[in-house]
Amino acid sequence: MTTATTHTEDEIWSWLKEVTDPEIPVLNIVEMGIARKVEIDGDKVLVKITPTYSGCPAMSAIEKEVKLKLAEKGIEKFEVKKDFSETWTTDWMTEDAKARLKDYGIAPPEKTTGDDDFLKSLKSTKVVPCPYCDSLDTELQSEFGSTACKAQYYCKECDEPFEHFKCI
Repeated sequence: MTTATTHTEDEIWSWLKEVTDPEIPVLNIVEMGIARKVEIDGDKVLVKITPTYSGCPAMSAIEKEVKLKLAEKGIEKFEVKKDFSETWTTDWMTEDAKARLKDYGIAPPEKTTGDDDFLKSLKSTKVVPCPYCDSLDTELQSEFGSTACKAQYYCKECDEPFEHFKCI
């Protein structure tokens, strides 16, 4: 039997990196920015997760996988809590995660904070580069792709459909 006090927060964070997003299996919940906080209080571990949006159907599966991971690692007392105190944003995704999204065939989100003029130009033009050939000659097919957090696009250059992970 192990207790939470025999493990460090860093160790628990490394375990959370083993939990992938069920809708995007090439990304884990840490690099997605879904895993937000790890606290050890005596013999209990608290993990806070933030949904990508309030109705995200993957959150139940993610919560279950976090619990299974903690139990697998020998933690007996834990709580996995959905935290709505901050609104999840695609800015919480790591740059590596965005690059792997592109490699997986999903156009990654643009930044949502920072240069207001840049952001206004993105919103007015809505140009989403193709993740396959980097062409800017793309068009929106549907505001929703396989999940509500993705939109469906088509590349006129390479004739490939692709999804875009929407900025939130």
